[in-house]
Amino acid sequence: MFAVLKTGGKQYRVQSGDVLRVEKLAADAGETVQFNEVLMLGGDNTVLGAPLIDDAAVQAEVIDQIKGEKTINFVRRRRKHSSKRTKGHRQQLTLLRVTDILSSGAAKSGVKAAVGAAGAAVTSAPKADKKAAAPKAETKAEAPAAAGDDLTAITGVGPAAQKKLNEAGITTYAQMAQIDPDTFDAVKVKPEWVEQAKDLAK
Repeated sequence: MFAVLKTGGKQYRVQSGDVLRVEKLAADAGETVQFNEVLMLGGDNTVLGAPLIDDAAVQAEVIDQIKGEKTINFVRRRRKHSSKRTKGHRQQLTLLRVTDILSSGAAKSGVKAAVGAAGAAVTSAPKADKKAAAPKAETKAEAPAAAGDDLTAITGVGPAAQKKLNEAGITTYAQMAQIDPDTFDAVKVKPEWVEQAKDLAK
């Protein structure tokens, strides 16, 4: 009996006892993994998946984590640049020995599914805690709005002057209307500001 399984974007035709190299899996040597993406089962009765066969699997024992043959990538840029670049690469692989082919009962086998190393890294990444972010939003919502009138409605009073007036305790038009421009030292107050404040306070 043989099976055609899919892993790491490739397809493999395997039988019990076969040794094969696949794209690196998140498993240690000696562990047993299960491939649930079975495309075809062959033997006495051939079964084709559409595209996968339900409840079928291939179990294998991890022999070792290895590296493939070294490949050399040489790039040369001619004419103006005249640059050369050589890069080497060794693909990380997992060496497996197929132990069993299951035509049914894959869900109840209890063997962990084979997961690629990249997929395991994404799965194990911690998720953002939404509850931890909630108090910040509440803090902003609970912040009290600044009490008082908008003093910048007075011609000539800008944000900087309003800030100084607020620091001096002047936050409303009524308070502004009571200021004596000659004796108020926090900011230079013009008489027309006081007149406008009297009109706005009405």
